[in-house]
Amino acid sequence: MAKSGGKGVNLKDKLEGNELDLSLCDLNEVPIKELAALPKATILDLSCNNLTALPSEFCSLTHLVKLDLSKNQLHQLPSDIGRLVNLQHLDLLNNRLVTLPVSFAQLKNLKWLDLKDNPLDPTLAKVAGDCLDEKQCKQAAIRVLQHMRAIQSELDRERQRKLQAERELEKKREAERRLKEAQERELRKREKAEEKERRRREYDALRAAKQEMKAEPRRETEPSVSHQSRPVQHKSSWSRVLLKMMLFLLLIALSTLAICRVTELQRQPVCMSVNTLYEDTLTLLQSREIFRNILQPNSRQ
Repeated sequence: MAKSGGKGVNLKDKLEGNELDLSLCDLNEVPIKELAALPKATILDLSCNNLTALPSEFCSLTHLVKLDLSKNQLHQLPSDIGRLVNLQHLDLLNNRLVTLPVSFAQLKNLKWLDLKDNPLDPTLAKVAGDCLDEKQCKQAAIRVLQHMRAIQSELDRERQRKLQAERELEKKREAERRLKEAQERELRKREKAEEKERRRREYDALRAAKQEMKAEPRRETEPSVSHQSRPVQHKSSWSRVLLKMMLFLLLIALSTLAICRVTELQRQPVCMSVNTLYEDTLTLLQSREIFRNILQPNSRQ
């Protein structure tokens, strides 16, 4: 196996029982396919190489129980390293790690951890502590797992809060959308009603105009008829008034005559004049009667 690519050396020659020792091989990448072909190699030693990163495919080696990556140039671990669920022992001594991926919290079987000589974040460095003996390395594994689980829980809560906020925002947008649609429907309904009312007014106005046009000829003939009837009515009314006046005057004259001839007022000057006028009128009528009688025989002869 070439020192740079992993070719030229048979991995089986490096395998002793369940331990595969690839330390001090000047590796700058991990032979993932060859390692996957050796599932019985549960202990893998990649220490003292030139590894700067591990590919995501490395996490498919779920059969690993013990992994030594000490004294490399690793700047970070794969984000899905939590897939190595059977891993119990992890040595990351003397690398360039600052933080650990959140999925590190899923290494539920991890019991031993060494993070010494890494430029760790101060909080993580304080949590990890030293790994100078077996006890400290086991405590480091426990504390770091608890720390990473707390970080994961906080991230999960933050994710839930964001998800809830997004849901609330989506609900608000949906409510606004529905309100807008309802307002638009109401506006269209009102506009439709107004348009219908406008057409109805136009229709009523048109019908009224047609009816008025039909009534025009009648109105033209009615004034002439009324104009002709008015003089007749006017003349008839004056005749009635004159007749009433004459009857009234006649009644007064007869009443006055009766008073002047029957009552004690007949010697009054007014009544004397009335009586004289009555006698003259009566004499005149009698003379006309005599004259008419004289003329009648002559006319017969």
